[in-house]
Amino acid sequence: MSEEWEELQADVFVVGAGPVGLTLAMDLASRGVRVLIAEIRRYAEPPNVKCNHVSARTMEQFRRLGVAQKVRDAGLPADYPNDVVFRTSVTGMELTRIPIPCRRDRYTEAEGPDAWWPTPEPPHRINQIYLEPILLEHAAALPNVTLLNRTQVTDFAQDDEGVTATATDLDTGATRSVRCRYMVGCDGGSSGVRKKMGARLEGTAVIQRVQSTYIRAPQLRAMIPGKPAWSYYAMNPRRCGTVFAIDGHETWLVHNHLNAEEPEFDSVDRDRSIREILGVGPDFRYEVISKEDWIGRRLVANRFRAGRVFIAGDAAHLWVPYAGYGMNAGIADAINLSWLLSACVEGWADERILDAYEAERQPITEQVSQFAMDHAQKMMRARRAVPADIEAPGAAGDALRAEAGREAYALNVQQFCCGGLNFGYFYTGSPIIAGDGEAPPAYSMGDFTPSTVPGCRAPHLWLADGRSLYDAFGPGYTLLRFDRRIDVTPLEDAARAVRMPLAVLDVDAGDVPRAYRHRLVLCRADQHVAWRGDRIPAQADALVALLRGQARPAETPELNRSPATADPLPTP
Repeated sequence: MSEEWEELQADVFVVGAGPVGLTLAMDLASRGVRVLIAEIRRYAEPPNVKCNHVSARTMEQFRRLGVAQKVRDAGLPADYPNDVVFRTSVTGMELTRIPIPCRRDRYTEAEGPDAWWPTPEPPHRINQIYLEPILLEHAAALPNVTLLNRTQVTDFAQDDEGVTATATDLDTGATRSVRCRYMVGCDGGSSGVRKKMGARLEGTAVIQRVQSTYIRAPQLRAMIPGKPAWSYYAMNPRRCGTVFAIDGHETWLVHNHLNAEEPEFDSVDRDRSIREILGVGPDFRYEVISKEDWIGRRLVANRFRAGRVFIAGDAAHLWVPYAGYGMNAGIADAINLSWLLSACVEGWADERILDAYEAERQPITEQVSQFAMDHAQKMMRARRAVPADIEAPGAAGDALRAEAGREAYALNVQQFCCGGLNFGYFYTGSPIIAGDGEAPPAYSMGDFTPSTVPGCRAPHLWLADGRSLYDAFGPGYTLLRFDRRIDVTPLEDAARAVRMPLAVLDVDAGDVPRAYRHRLVLCRADQHVAWRGDRIPAQADALVALLRGQARPAETPELNRSPATADPLPTP
């Protein structure tokens, strides 16, 4: 028989302590918000071997939260190549290679398709088993964060003032009540929060079935010819699969991609498939550490919010993790939602600012899911089209391998060097962004055009003092001023009157990318542009009302008339 515990209170109750929930808690806590996290696992219980990649956009946020260097120092050895290689099998003949710098050279490498990133924090290849403990240790040490392990949220109800949730201790059966202003479900694909709030996943239920096996094979690395790689794609007519180096020495994650005529996981011999992917015989010994078979989907929730309750990460969207944008999209959700929630908790924003979360993130996750599904389908076709003679010796085999390599490189360089997914996405139709009539530039998985169109990510630049532009951002809004002669006092006064945090950052024009064509660019806490112009609007309070969620773009048409100056930006 369970006993009733005392009621716990928090500003925000986060359900789930995976990378998305932990990042959300870290960001909220950094803004002074009291956070309670419920997690069904024990403290520091190892996560599944899932995500293998931290995107540049996520690393930018980890930099701001103070954990980027710890994350970058973990994972594969510092000098271990992060390349992606395509072979007939892992130990077979190489078809092509996508070069990616090792973490030792990540900040300095200037050659190759993955070395051009316009950011202070390039991407990092690291498995979740190394990433999550770093985030957990950091979050658990924050004074505003309380972590409840072995705790499951079984029910909740909300009213005009907040949410009351029921949490059960999974070891004792005891229950306690949690009272919070807002609740966020970061509780994965089978999210109880999503189901309770009445949201449903919509899209394509099955795209690809994958047998995943985490193995220990100390002899494998020495059997692989040539330069090592972070990821190996095996392409042969018997079995195609993907292998990731986990520790760079003896542990590996093997993905066996099932074919359409193999509808059940147990319809395929796991051991035989692993050996065909690795290219090893029956005498090769390896140890199975864990198994997790999964179905690649393309599902997006029809709603991300119900009143004071929100969902983020896999609770809100699931798709085939091409381009490494499963976990990273969830972290983008968390960063988008965090500053909006904190604005309400701090009292400077209208509750309607929260409408921006679903309005911004749902369309973007729909777009990204389509990118991922499209790439998954192309990869499935490529696996089915592997030539029967791809391993044949001699000139004929060489020609087949060369062509297969060219095709594999062209198809996959965009997913492993995915500048578009990192820096190209933008928010349109947002209630707290003042558009000016210019359409954001289109982007693809691999390519994008830097832009200051409202809704886009503010293009990165290095300041004269050596800091990243983002290092100089304030906790709320930051106004970039490229001409010190412009009087921005009216906007400062309007922001101060309602306690809206606004920092003014003067930027020397000589350091500015061409995308900055306006003398003033107003950026949000998540680095997206909210407004731009060449002078402060005559009704500065109207702009502030929009930024606070108090007014809507249709109510402030005067903010949409701020064309770029025809004159060049002044030189310092």
